[in-house]
Order: sequence, then C-alpha cells, then structure tokens
Amino acid sequence: MTKAFDNAKYLLEQASCIRDRMRRFDGRLYLEFGGKLLNDFHAARVLPGYDPNVKVRLLKELERDAEIVLCIHAGAIEHRKIRADYGITYDADAMKLIDDLGEWGLSVSSLVITRWEDQPQAKAFRTKIENRGIRVYAHQPTRGYPDDPDLIVSDAGYGANPRIETTKPLVVVTGPGPGSGKMATCLSQVYHDHHMGTKAMYAKFETFPIWNLPLEHPVNLAYEAATLDLKDFNLVDPFHLAATGESAVNYNRDVESFPILEAILERITGDPDPYRSPTEMGVNRAGFAIVNDAAACDAARQEVVRRYFRCACEYMMGAAEREALDNVEHILDELGISPEYRAVVPAAREAAGVGRGSDNEGAVPLGIEAERGIDGVRCGAALELPDGMIVTGKNSRLLHAATAAVLNAAKALAGLPDPIHLLSPIVIESISRFKRDVLGRKSASLDVDEALIALSISAALNPMVQACLDRLPQLRGTQMHLTHLPTPGDEAGLRKLGVNLTSDPVYATKRLFVE
Repeated sequence: MTKAFDNAKYLLEQASCIRDRMRRFDGRLYLEFGGKLLNDFHAARVLPGYDPNVKVRLLKELERDAEIVLCIHAGAIEHRKIRADYGITYDADAMKLIDDLGEWGLSVSSLVITRWEDQPQAKAFRTKIENRGIRVYAHQPTRGYPDDPDLIVSDAGYGANPRIETTKPLVVVTGPGPGSGKMATCLSQVYHDHHMGTKAMYAKFETFPIWNLPLEHPVNLAYEAATLDLKDFNLVDPFHLAATGESAVNYNRDVESFPILEAILERITGDPDPYRSPTEMGVNRAGFAIVNDAAACDAARQEVVRRYFRCACEYMMGAAEREALDNVEHILDELGISPEYRAVVPAAREAAGVGRGSDNEGAVPLGIEAERGIDGVRCGAALELPDGMIVTGKNSRLLHAATAAVLNAAKALAGLPDPIHLLSPIVIESISRFKRDVLGRKSASLDVDEALIALSISAALNPMVQACLDRLPQLRGTQMHLTHLPTPGDEAGLRKLGVNLTSDPVYATKRLFVE
C-alpha cells in the first residue's frame, strides 16, 4: 500500500507537544493514554505506514521523564471480559502488556484496579500480581461522580483512594481497553498531589478521532465504525468552536464529560480555565504526520468495510445489536461504497462457486460433494498478497477453504507452480484419520492452525516446503475474506499470521457447535 504516514515526523511532533504541555503547567503531568499502547493495528490499517508500536517508541523518547501506571477495571476481571482482537481476557492482556513493555525496556511502576468492591476474581488477580513483585492499588468507585463535584473533590471522593507513589514529572496512565478507569486515576492523583503541595495537571493522549481532519473524513468515519460497541460518534467540538472559532473533531463522550471535568479541575487546582475545550485538553498530533491523504482515505474506506463484516458476523452470532449494524451500514452509505469495495470479497465469493481445479491446494478428484462443507455448503476464500495479486482457495474433504488459500499464497510468494502440493494428500489423510478416529472430531479436514503445524513438520524434510514456510511472514497485514464464518482453528491460525480477516455472516454448517 502507498505510504500515508510518516512515523519520524509524528514522533518529533508528538514528543514536542507533550514536553510543551509539561512546561506549560510546570509540575507533574498525568497523561491519560487512550487506545492501544502496543500493536495498534487499527491505526496501521487506516494510516498505511503507521508503525503499530510507534507509541511505545514515543515512550522511549520520553523515558527519562516518564513512568507508567496501568489501570484495569475490577468488573472486567470479575466477568472475564474478552478482548476480541487477541482472544484473551482483560486481566491476561494486562499481564501481557506488562511483559511486552518489559521487552521494550519499559517498566510499569504500579497497577491500579479501579472500581474495586472486593470482587473475588479481582482479589485473586491482585494477589497474583503482588506476588510477582508489582505494586497494586485498589481504587473504589468515586463517590458523587458525575453529578456532585464538591463530593468528588473531597476526602470522601478522590481522597478516599490511596495515593499512587510516583517519582517522575510525567506519569503515563494506560490500560487494556476502554472503561479501565484511566481518567479517574489521573484526577485522583492530581487531587492528592495538590493536597501535598505538589503542582499537577491532567492531559489526554488519544490518536482518534483526528481533531484537525474534517468530521466526514474517511479516517474519522473509520474510527466511528470501530467503536460501534461503545456507541461513540464523532462531532464538531462545540467548546472549541466557541472559544477559538475553529472547527475541531472530537467524540461524544469527551464532549459530554467536559463540563464536569472542567469543574473538577477548577476545584482541585484553583485555575478557573485550565482548558477551554476537550480538544485543547488533548495532545494529539497524528494528523500532522499524514503525508498522503488519498492513501489514508482509501485505507480508511477498506477499514469501514472490514468493520461492517465484523459487525454483521457479530450480529449473526448474537454478540451485536441490530442498531450497530444499521449504523455501520449508514457509514458505508456516507462514504458511497459497498462491501464489494474490498477486492477480496467478490474474489472469495467467486471461488466458492468454482468447481475443483489445480489452483486449489489439497483438492482431489472426489466429486463435487467433496468440495462442499459438512452440510453441502461450498466455501471460498481469497487473500490479497502485498503486490496486489489475489489467490483463492475452496474447501475440500482435506482442507478448509482458508487453509487452501494460505497454502496457495505461500506457493505464490515462493514462485512455485499451482499443481505442486505442499502437503501430501497422504499426510493430510493420516492427520484427518487421526482427528476422526482417535479424537472423535466431526470435521476431519485441516484448519489453518493445524495446517501450519503440518507444514512446519514437512519443511524439515522438504526444502521446497521450507522455502514456502519462510515466506509466511510476508502475509502479515494482508487482506483476506471468507464466504463463511471462520472456525476457531482458522481464526487462531490467521491471527497468528497477522492476516486482516473478514467473512460473510454465513455458517458453513448447520451444526450449532463447531470444534
């Protein structure tokens, strides 16, 4: 894809802006770090060229002055909330984040469990983290929030929380996902510091929406499509417009909470006008690093289509409301595009309707029934390679459609002809027989996860297979579409490869439980 974002320019702009904010208030700055700190693949998809870990590189730039505090909502721990992108719980993601930051040479100074009410799972998590040598604080729900600023800014409100020990002038407060209690933690700390005679202020870092792009810009619409579950929507910041006469884009929750936030900061600091708008409160410079607007617009449209398919599938599975699907369809209409704007969509549907052929890894002459799913559903997959070439696959008695597409992609990247089989049908038959006769599986064909293991074993005996295996990292960031909902094994394997997957909201089988 054409580069749309300059990381070096962004790092320079963003680090300078944060340092300017620190100098402006001449004290400790608590910086709420929204969005994903690591692996921000949404930003990488809508801003081609964006380094998914550029925010960690930013923290390395500020390392001398900064420390990191991690927040997690006790309710997310208690209810075993799952991150859809990783397929792990929020408490597991918090631990993963600590480990990942450690690999970058950054340490988390403290962990805060917010809205703490002695939940059993949260207590167990606290013990586990403390036993690993990390300081843990528990903050209860803030009394009086959001209707009573006098109670909030009192010893019974923020003062009821234990003060987090900090030593650096910049405290980055982050957490796994939205609703982790980052803002409350920041404001509680500002309250405690002022009580102790230490000057402190709050600011917010959030990549999206990009405030200096138009409201209807595809990049901002893609953010709106990405937050359907939160029911967020973008709008022109009315406070910023009134104060400066300039149009700036923000989102509804920040605008709605600004009056109470302004009142809280005034009561804590005594400054009647620390910020004139939620936009001014932010330190966001991503818009100044966009170097190719046309490329960003195209990538953002692709992302909206991706979110449409995700929402349609979640609605089919009962995990999303019809309102969310209607909203993302409205965004498609605003952009003037259809789901077929994503090139792999029509290609996958075409593959599902094609009979067997040499372009399908693992296809064998067993008759048309063998190329259908368990209940006669014909499945197709299409994957777009980095050079724009699209390879396809369809399901057979031996392989899932997604598996066939991945193997065909590996062959294309390695320059091997289509008729060559990377996995011998004899080997696949042996694995299938084991799945069926020993493990008692209903479906014996190989999913992506299983095929990757089989491929790695075959590579030890066949240099040609090893050459294909070596090309698999090139699939990271590529686009793929399935004509059906992926099985758990397909989804897990494609996630490990870093493939951006969408699928039609269609089940490949009438069975309710899929292994």
